[in-house]
Amino acid sequence: MAGIPETEWSRAVRLLQDADEIALACDVTADGDALGCLLAAAIALRKQGRRAVASWGRTPFEVPRALAGLPGQELLVPPARFPRAPGLLVTFAAPDVDRLGQLAGAAERAEGVIVVDDHDSNTLFGNVHLVDPDIEATVVIVDDLLRRLGVPLDAALAAPLYAGLSSGTGSFRYRVTSAATHEFAARLLRTGFRHDLLARAMWDTHSVGYLRLLGVMLSRLVAEPEAAAGLGLVWTYCTAEEAVSNGVPWEEAGGPVADLLQTAEDAGIAAVCRKGTDGTVRVSLRSRDRIDVSEIAADLGGGGHRFAAGFTSYTDVPATMALVRDVLAPWKRRTPA
Repeated sequence: MAGIPETEWSRAVRLLQDADEIALACDVTADGDALGCLLAAAIALRKQGRRAVASWGRTPFEVPRALAGLPGQELLVPPARFPRAPGLLVTFAAPDVDRLGQLAGAAERAEGVIVVDDHDSNTLFGNVHLVDPDIEATVVIVDDLLRRLGVPLDAALAAPLYAGLSSGTGSFRYRVTSAATHEFAARLLRTGFRHDLLARAMWDTHSVGYLRLLGVMLSRLVAEPEAAAGLGLVWTYCTAEEAVSNGVPWEEAGGPVADLLQTAEDAGIAAVCRKGTDGTVRVSLRSRDRIDVSEIAADLGGGGHRFAAGFTSYTDVPATMALVRDVLAPWKRRTPA
């Protein structure tokens, strides 16, 4: 893990070994990478006989359907039961303190904060930074951390780590996937957990309501081949009311749909807008190759990864997409072929 100085590793290990109780928090999305890190860390600390509490700062406090089969969920507590001022807090896959949601205050009051993350946009909040934006997923850092803590790998740890690795690589399709990625996956698979069931739940299982909502969103699909200086843009939208009426969790109406849209031929970028009841528009961005959507999102007040990012807009959907077009306009000139 050349991207993280050994001094930071040593400080993190020392803090974890010396702490009487450890609080663990992940990004409010609790997606595959964030939740995978959180559960793996909680399970590992329990194996060492350590006291740990794990959560994320969002209400309602629910594990995403696609990840409901992961082990270690008995170690989770809702944000209301999270320590107000932890002695030691470890955060996962949260690029800034605001991404901790209701637990942001706990981070500000904690005596020590270890930040574990792979976002380019990480603000380096906290005291110790295990941050490497050049890796596939934050679980890669967690795996190294657990090894340094002397925790042996088993099936219970491998399942959440694999969920994070699969999520961070788009089921091993993103360009960030390398030989080392597959070697890590192979090491996890050798523990014997049911990766087929996990992959099916994450990528190939949807409710009828989701498929109905997807049909509505696809009927609104807009293709703009001249956008992004000719690289192309496809986009669509839904409202919170439409998601609720179809029984679709808010998160499933964003990223998963954007993943599908970015398969459109000759589209350099895909965008999905979700109009909330509070008037905000949450935008999920996806790219296959030349466009770094983390930079697009950052220009608009958000963040993320090269091929998957997002931001929140405080105007309507047409105005939001106008902002996206404006940022995309000069993209070809600053992106190598």
